[in-house]
Amino acid sequence: MKHFKFYTKEDILSITKTRRFETKIGERVCTLDKQGEWPQVLTNSKAKYVIVGIPEDIGVMANYGTGGTDTAWLPFLSSFLNMQSNDFLVGDEILVLGHFDFGDIKYLIDSNAYNQDELINAYRHALEIIDAEVEDILKVIASCKKIPIVIGGGHNNSYPIIKGVAKGLYKAGVTPLSQINCINLDAHTDFKAAQGRHSGNGFKYAEEDGYLGKYCIVGVHENYIPQSVLMEIHNNPFIDYITYEEIFIHERKNFIQAIAHATGFTEDTYTGIELDVDCIENALSSATSPSGISVLQARQYITFIAQNAKAAYLHICEGATQLADGRKNENTGKLISYLVSDFVKELSQS
Repeated sequence: MKHFKFYTKEDILSITKTRRFETKIGERVCTLDKQGEWPQVLTNSKAKYVIVGIPEDIGVMANYGTGGTDTAWLPFLSSFLNMQSNDFLVGDEILVLGHFDFGDIKYLIDSNAYNQDELINAYRHALEIIDAEVEDILKVIASCKKIPIVIGGGHNNSYPIIKGVAKGLYKAGVTPLSQINCINLDAHTDFKAAQGRHSGNGFKYAEEDGYLGKYCIVGVHENYIPQSVLMEIHNNPFIDYITYEEIFIHERKNFIQAIAHATGFTEDTYTGIELDVDCIENALSSATSPSGISVLQARQYITFIAQNAKAAYLHICEGATQLADGRKNENTGKLISYLVSDFVKELSQS
């Protein structure tokens, strides 16, 4: 795997701040120290959850967005590994596999593109490489009957994650079809036309290729749904959505009722759980918004879905600690670590 770095226990401990009379999550998580036949080693691991980082912003840039989604992975990992291991979350059911590094691809594009059109086309072409490598890793994880937790990068990665997990679960004999459902807490549908890969059409590609069954978006902002997308999802019985305005402005459903509707809509098979950080009010992301849900509600979403859905994977994306335009927020990594710990706690207790 050209662009994937597998972590060793030494890698994990190098960013874990150990203290006397305390045990940190980083001291308890698993790694794959024998990487030659890593799928077999992963199969034999006692870990139930496998964390993978995709620190890239190529998909965001391909969608004319603000770069920086490559900056959330390491701050997340540092925050997560330095949480306390205790009765609420021990950590020994978690394996930190490693992260992708597509920096060479981005450097090559940025060094050779002469104008905006060339840059966008090159980014979209590069996503085919990213798609293939992400899909391969996720397929192996799912076929080993582990639950992937994917952090970082743009929402373009929903496509290879859905594709890889669907194929992996089918290979493992868990599902009769290579298809899964998905629930997405997001200010956007990410269902734009499949005309060049980018962060705004991952679910569209997954649906067109037959890997996405039912898809429900919670909290989508009415101001940011293209009319063409609105018409398409209205005419598709396998897609449903509840807007932010329906929940919080008109109060036709409360937030928990909206999430319950989503889990009911997708309950027939395994479901991918997606959270785009741009749905959280003022959280630093590729599309930061002054209007959105609270951190508390994001945590409630993760917890409720973990309780009530057949979780195929968790994907938290679009967050950043520093954007290309200079904006910074060092808390993004810690925010994501809360969401991941909520997910693991809830599934481990159920």
